[in-house]
Amino acid sequence: MGTVAYAPAMHLMLAGLAALAFTAGGVFMKYADGVRQLWPVLGFVTLFGIGAALQSQAMRGAELGTTYILVLGLEAALAFGLGVALFGESVTASKLSALALIVGGIALLRMP
Repeated sequence: MGTVAYAPAMHLMLAGLAALAFTAGGVFMKYADGVRQLWPVLGFVTLFGIGAALQSQAMRGAELGTTYILVLGLEAALAFGLGVALFGESVTASKLSALALIVGGIALLRMP
């Protein structure tokens, strides 16, 4: 079975969609209250499955480590933003610095 390489834009789009699905799943996980609420549990299980399928597609013909870290980094940035927007979580200089390091690390991974 041959390996199919996606164009860079498609790879980024699939990785971004995977990160978005995982992050939305994380929001449902927060609402699931430790797997005590049925509908949020079904939401996060479904979204994590979709995220995994999208990430698997993004990995086709791409490096495992680079793609995995890209998805995790985007997920971390999205989760930070949604945590602030939906749950009123704090924004501090140290958190913003950590986020900048994550985004900078993703950029370095994407360099040739």
